[in-house]
Amino acid sequence: MSSFKERLSSALVARGLLPEDQVARLLTEAVASGRNFARLVIEQGGVAEETLVGLLAEELGIPVVSLAKYRLDPVVAHLIPERVARQYTVIAIAKLRERLVVAMADPLNVFALDDLKMLTRHAVDPVLAQEPEIRRAIEQVYGTQASLTEALPAGNGATAPTATQAEAQSLDSATQLLLSEEGEEAPIVKAINLMIVEALQKEASDIHLEPLPDRLRVRYRIDGQLREAHTFPKATHSAILTRLKIMAGLDITEWRLPQDGRFKVRLDAQEVDFRVSILPLTNGGKVVLRVLDKRSLSIGLDHLGFLPESIETFKAVVKRPYGMILVTGPTGSGKSTTLYSILNQLNLPLRNIITIEDPVEYQLEGVTQVQVNPDIGLTFASGLRSILRQNPDIVMVGEIRDFETADIAMKASLTGHLVLSTLHTNDASSAVTRLVDMGVEPFLVASSVTLIEAQRLVRKLCPKCRNPYEPPREALTRLGDPARKNATWYQAVGCRACHGTGYHGRMGVLEVVVVDEHIRELIVAKAQSWEIKRYAIDHLGITTLREDGLKKAAMGLTTLEEVLQVTSEE
Repeated sequence: MSSFKERLSSALVARGLLPEDQVARLLTEAVASGRNFARLVIEQGGVAEETLVGLLAEELGIPVVSLAKYRLDPVVAHLIPERVARQYTVIAIAKLRERLVVAMADPLNVFALDDLKMLTRHAVDPVLAQEPEIRRAIEQVYGTQASLTEALPAGNGATAPTATQAEAQSLDSATQLLLSEEGEEAPIVKAINLMIVEALQKEASDIHLEPLPDRLRVRYRIDGQLREAHTFPKATHSAILTRLKIMAGLDITEWRLPQDGRFKVRLDAQEVDFRVSILPLTNGGKVVLRVLDKRSLSIGLDHLGFLPESIETFKAVVKRPYGMILVTGPTGSGKSTTLYSILNQLNLPLRNIITIEDPVEYQLEGVTQVQVNPDIGLTFASGLRSILRQNPDIVMVGEIRDFETADIAMKASLTGHLVLSTLHTNDASSAVTRLVDMGVEPFLVASSVTLIEAQRLVRKLCPKCRNPYEPPREALTRLGDPARKNATWYQAVGCRACHGTGYHGRMGVLEVVVVDEHIRELIVAKAQSWEIKRYAIDHLGITTLREDGLKKAAMGLTTLEEVLQVTSEE
């Protein structure tokens, strides 16, 4: 029998999906790197996973199943040990007398088939399924709670691993997760590694470790909401905290003061930054790990929630050689991600880009990034003065907090620099009055600011289980949207793909205002924010936060409840 790679290679070339030389190159890379050949075809060959699975099914004569629509029986699934299921990426989905139906990503793996037959004592009938669906099903059936619990010492006999200050200093903050060596690791190290892997698989944005009087609670923030994931014995708290301090390069002897650090992990050729914040509490130290995944910066503004007209507006403004772009919104509304995404697209060798941030969240190659340090006098204002002597083309100021920073940034935007920054305001027009209230002269604001964007984050509906419904009339009346009452609205349901929440991922709800001549006149005249907003709605036709949210709800991207939660009446 031909191998999986050979059959797949022949089919790809025969169907004209990939040229023969590219298939040969991918085969060579798969052998050299040890990576899955099918994944390389999807990632580098540009072949859709659905197309690849359909091609294999037709070529091999093996049926295809969609696990997202399949209700798994945990009793049947557990006929295959978790270790084997994860090793071969397989899941048992049905049992017919002495035959076991197993979903596989590689149904020609004879080693897997032999092991499954021997371990289950059943004849194995393989069916094809997409690899991500199999992995999600494995997490649903087995999870990692048992693995994490088993990894930790039991009861009160748990002890913290010893680590000297010299050892902590010798460890580089770019810690590598070598999962292949788990068997040789200390229990605490293994438990933390498993926790980090699980958080990445569930696409969590933060990991919270909170000491309670009788236990250590672990929660993940997924799509903006905290969900309890694990409970560890209280006796493991000190050991886990010490290990995380070592990974982040922090002082393991300091237990009284807050500390901040960072580390990196590498998993499946993916490098992810973690920002660590430790806060002393009466019950011990609370730890929050912020997951900073660089892949979100290169996906494009349309994936962040920008509609085509907003993208065109942004493109036109960033082409200008000078001016100020302000992104506003509350904490956690995605302002930094938006700015980094814009910087990522502007990052070309012919431009000198410098940022000053507190702290530096994402490290961008080719961009000079400065972190403020008030203890030594390096503030936003003083750092910005020094940056302007470095001949920059584009400057990003992490946040405008005071008059001095605002004044320098405004003047920089008038002297040939494109300046990007953030403000904490409720909507776009309020940014103008906020700057004037700080003490910046209105004529300076009017001359420098070219675009203001306000944003919020809403959860995206899971496309696999969303369900059309007729919302209550009072809800539409409250939204002030009778003209769209005949639109198809959707509600969240919940399925295996979205872990029963009905939502998967988040997107932005946006309000973009380009400052024109009349708005400049209003700013100089010290007009109120509502006057500026009324002009922008009536004469510039801007889409307000609520209107943008309603558009996306009518497109089936989110729900009316999410829009109501993050926006207010105009």
